[in-house]
Amino acid sequence: MREQPTLRIPLGVLALLAALLVYGVLIARYVAPLMATWPALGQLPVYIVLGVVWLLPLKRYLIWMETGRWG
Repeated sequence: MREQPTLRIPLGVLALLAALLVYGVLIARYVAPLMATWPALGQLPVYIVLGVVWLLPLKRYLIWMETGRWG
């Protein structure tokens, strides 16, 4: 258990927000135009996958924010 406060958590949250912003902009800039003519039901699975992909590295990142270790 952590005894003293650390800057890892607030900086980690800010870095996570910045990374999500960049990820969203990249998706909106490059993926959305490719699928603009697709029907909505064709776009749905792609956006579901892209909405879940960013969660994959999140567990290790949250562990780092809490403990300072990646595993």
